[in-house]
Amino acid sequence: MYKIEISKFLMVILLAVGSASAIAAPDWSKVPKREIHVFHPGVTPIEWVMKKSDHSGRTGLTKGESCVGCHEEKGGLNFDMKRLAGKEIEPKAAPATVSFPVGVQAAYDKEYLYIRMTFTPPAGGADHSDKDNDVKAAVMFANDKIALDAGGKIVAGAQLGCWASCHGDARTMPGADDKKTKYAKSGTYELMQWKSGKGSKPVDGVVSDKRNMEGGMAGVKAQSEIKGGMYTVTFVRKLNGALADGKAVPVGFAIHADKATGRFHHVSLGYMLGLGADGDIKAAKLQ
Repeated sequence: MYKIEISKFLMVILLAVGSASAIAAPDWSKVPKREIHVFHPGVTPIEWVMKKSDHSGRTGLTKGESCVGCHEEKGGLNFDMKRLAGKEIEPKAAPATVSFPVGVQAAYDKEYLYIRMTFTPPAGGADHSDKDNDVKAAVMFANDKIALDAGGKIVAGAQLGCWASCHGDARTMPGADDKKTKYAKSGTYELMQWKSGKGSKPVDGVVSDKRNMEGGMAGVKAQSEIKGGMYTVTFVRKLNGALADGKAVPVGFAIHADKATGRFHHVSLGYMLGLGADGDIKAAKLQ
């Protein structure tokens, strides 16, 4: 039996007939799908990324290269998966599935951005701390102030994705303060998240000097559909903040599978989402 969960907002959309205020969902069969791969990052916060002895790619970042440009290849990521699953990267225990594919589609109109994620969340996780949600899916957008000073060389948010919000002293990291959340040293991320728990509401939040799971201005709505173990999560948000027609914005994706919390998620590299502009993921403009 198929399990279908639809938010009240999108139920209104689906049932509304002839309403000028109803938001018409895209015909997803006509929107290109971009396959990305998410992976378990373990204990690799931004401090690890920018330490040359840990991550040789630091040199490329300071030269203006992106993580996607270095690590994404046709059919997946060129990471050393054995290293990702080892105790060096994940001292507790890595999930049985270190990386898996996610289909991403994006479309927009004059008022709204629509993001659709399709994936099969793996079992075999090492952390099952979230008793309320089997699965969570999130998207983060960076504004143009996100940047990192790497010894006098500025690494832009377009290269970092959501990594600039992940720090070694944040909760669930070894020896870290369990009350300290994700944060950015400069700039702001806009966060939206869907949770599978019964009665859960979509998160419309912000990450700046700390993570706030509410208070965002994007008016985030979400719906989900589960068929044969495959999840389809669709977000709708206002075309405001960091997003505008004719602009490309840094975007990152994350999935907590098998009741995982904190660093035990699977995350994407940083991509550029193009809205009427060039990007790794191009949003279709709706007429």
